[in-house]
Amino acid sequence: MIKRILVTGGAGFLGSHLCERLVAEKHDVICLDNFFTSQKSNVSHLLDEPNFELLRHDVTHPIWLEVDEIYNFACPAAPGHYQFNPIKTMKTSVLGAINVLGMAKRCRAKVLQASTSEVYGDPEVHPQREDYRGSVNPIGPRACYDEGKRAAETLFMDYHRSNSVNIRIVRIFNTYGPRMHPYDGRVVSNFIRQALAGEPITIYGDGSQTRSFCYRDDLVEGIMRLMNAPNDAIQPVNIGNPHEFTIRQLAELVIEQTGSNSELVSRPLPQDDPTQRRPDITRARDLLAWEPKIELREGLEKTIDYFRSIDLSAYRPPTPNY
Repeated sequence: MIKRILVTGGAGFLGSHLCERLVAEKHDVICLDNFFTSQKSNVSHLLDEPNFELLRHDVTHPIWLEVDEIYNFACPAAPGHYQFNPIKTMKTSVLGAINVLGMAKRCRAKVLQASTSEVYGDPEVHPQREDYRGSVNPIGPRACYDEGKRAAETLFMDYHRSNSVNIRIVRIFNTYGPRMHPYDGRVVSNFIRQALAGEPITIYGDGSQTRSFCYRDDLVEGIMRLMNAPNDAIQPVNIGNPHEFTIRQLAELVIEQTGSNSELVSRPLPQDDPTQRRPDITRARDLLAWEPKIELREGLEKTIDYFRSIDLSAYRPPTPNY
């Protein structure tokens, strides 16, 4: 069945791949974005498709559309970007959730919230299961994003309980792949960009903190399976790769795969930076029959090839904090 689908943040790294998949499946796709950290070039190849429409709009302001499904991906996701204007970041999470939930209520649409592993904060439980409530500093520099996403989850659950809105909540763990913004400030893009330029690779702290890296195709597949899951699938679901690496291991792998002579340089660890992060994906396996297929080495090779193919002068850092 052909559906009318809204993707907020649809010109971003993940949103654009989601739009691409939905357009290929012949759905009528509306991509909404304010282009703060995204690139119009991410969806330029879709503009001539008759079932694709691009709207420049900020999700903090209401918009009236008739849709069957909504994927709410609108929010800067890298620390340097969401800390640049923390009040706007909080507004994007909270007001954006209110606006898409209001639309879903009116249209009787299904709506998916792109939440984050950041709701777990600097976790005291490892790996992180969905029933873990997290360890978040509500007054720290990361709180605008962490608490904004937690508040959005609250709104989603309350709209479901109070108004029977058909919701989905995905908690996204570190994701990488082609079409990442080279200046998004995330560890994979930073390391690849620095390695290809022969610059020192910046590691915060001693590099012993861990992350789990999920390739973008695996992640989009998991998200689409969650949207299409049975209507009782309203509890949050972790989508990410359960294989854990230290930041130092990632840097060394990037140097190896790029053939770079870059050296590792340490900088002080930012406040509230999580020391470990790895998803328990039991719920995703059981509910969605999903698990990632692409290993880090293969995914990095594809991502490095992409970074080699682009002209960095065509991109500008969205904020000074990349």
